[in-house]
Amino acid sequence: MGSFLGHVVPGTLFLVVGVWHIWCSVVRYASNPDTFRVKVWNPVPGFNGKLKYLELYVITVGAFIDMCIELLYSTHLKFFVKGVLNPHHMNDFEHGGMLLMFFVFGVVALLSEKTSFLPLPEGALCLISAAALCAEYLLFFFHSTTHQGLEGHYHLILVLLVALCILSVVTGAIMPTSFPADLCSGIAITLQGLWFYQTAFTLYGPMMPAGCKVEENEVTCASHDHEVHGVLLANVQLFGLVFLVLVGAVGSYIFADKRSGKSEYGMVQMKPLDGFHEQL
Repeated sequence: MGSFLGHVVPGTLFLVVGVWHIWCSVVRYASNPDTFRVKVWNPVPGFNGKLKYLELYVITVGAFIDMCIELLYSTHLKFFVKGVLNPHHMNDFEHGGMLLMFFVFGVVALLSEKTSFLPLPEGALCLISAAALCAEYLLFFFHSTTHQGLEGHYHLILVLLVALCILSVVTGAIMPTSFPADLCSGIAITLQGLWFYQTAFTLYGPMMPAGCKVEENEVTCASHDHEVHGVLLANVQLFGLVFLVLVGAVGSYIFADKRSGKSEYGMVQMKPLDGFHEQL
């Protein structure tokens, strides 16, 4: 079983990256649909280009810190017991391996963008990102088979959201001019971050359904009816988050479209969106 902070920390990273991806996607498309291209990461404009690679730094540093927490702090450096991996920290080793993949993606993307040692096309970076997401998918898929009841249901929903991330990123690599694929990628990443938060507050925080509790490091419910009520509540929470993200995406597009300089006939005028489009 995990912990509150163990879900909030990765949830924050996914949420920040996902929201930023949605905004950049709609701005680029609204500014000029004809030149739109899928991007696995988006530069931050302004400050004379000093923050251009901020997203990649957030991914790389965030994954590295979280990996250190899992492998160094949580294990207390007790990696081996009697010559084998410590069985009490196998969960930490699994999470550390998953986070290593995101760290590798961040490092490779920075090398590709900032140096001439590893020049990769956007499609290749998309596939490397998909590989990191596949590692996450496999981890939580097998987690879902070991967790039972209400806890297993929350993990199963997370698995489905990770699968949506993989599908949208791979689609973007195959269809590099697809705005729906790029936008779906941002939406899926945002939903994943929000679901990490929802799981933290429900299973490890104050939103535990009535009749259910954490007992002996497991979520148990007093009866089958209480468990079913908790599962149905999780479904409603998911629907609410999906609605919230979709409203946010549509609102972002409307705002970006109005600021892009389009006429009422959909023609694009030469009016940059406060210098944002040039930076992208």
